[in-house]
Amino acid sequence: MTDTLPPGLAALPPLREVIARHGLSAKKAFGQNFLFDSNLLDKIARVPGPLSGARVYEVGPGPGGLTRALLRAGAEVTAVEMDSRCLPALTELGEAAAGRLTVIENDAMRIDEPGVLGGPAHIVANLPYNVGTALLIRWLTADPWPPWWLSLSLMFQKEVAERIVAAPDTDAYGRLSVLAQWRSRPRIALSLPPRAFIPPPKVDSAVVHIVPSEAPEGVPVKAVERVTAAAFGQRRKMLRASLKALPGGLEALAASGIDGARRAETLAVGEFVALARCWTEQ
Repeated sequence: MTDTLPPGLAALPPLREVIARHGLSAKKAFGQNFLFDSNLLDKIARVPGPLSGARVYEVGPGPGGLTRALLRAGAEVTAVEMDSRCLPALTELGEAAAGRLTVIENDAMRIDEPGVLGGPAHIVANLPYNVGTALLIRWLTADPWPPWWLSLSLMFQKEVAERIVAAPDTDAYGRLSVLAQWRSRPRIALSLPPRAFIPPPKVDSAVVHIVPSEAPEGVPVKAVERVTAAAFGQRRKMLRASLKALPGGLEALAASGIDGARRAETLAVGEFVALARCWTEQ
């Protein structure tokens, strides 16, 4: 946490008071669940590492609980919020943050992030449940690579978090696991029980931290997307059956030397990369 909090930020009233004053409540249509515990929020803000002077992009700040923690950590925050009810509270927070918070009213799926941010940034967000996976796939499939983002620290339902980090031959392993692991390193950084949120969700949550790594040569992201979509589209079938519908899929399977009698869930991430490379070369 930074030692030089702007006076306005240090003097902010408790988040519960702000929410009550603005008549805010978590809205199911926006996939919202609010966090109030400042110690827990500060812990989430520490997941990416030191943020003093760093550029941070936040999606769905709601009334600004995590935003406060990011500002306390010294970050320069750009937050995108589509719920207009939250904007007055975020405007007050921006005024207290001495120029370190920019709030954009928009749908995060419509934002040109590199254009808006003007440089590399950490993404830290308590993602709305209804768009979290779609945003993650968008960030994981960014081109060129390394991507414009420096790291992802994102809250998901724990079931989704486990899919992101899953190993082969487990029930959670699937297309999302491969997309997350073939050129980045994901880990579960924190687990949070339902009681940490208002209102409490019906499931546990977890914060996943993802750092980009070197991309394998000769493997376009579209190839990995197409091959994994075909392979896991019929995950209970053997690869020779599931890849039949993908033009060039069977030829790539033969060229990769992977046994067509295997099922998608048994392939390591590196084998999917090899399969995608062979498919690209068809």
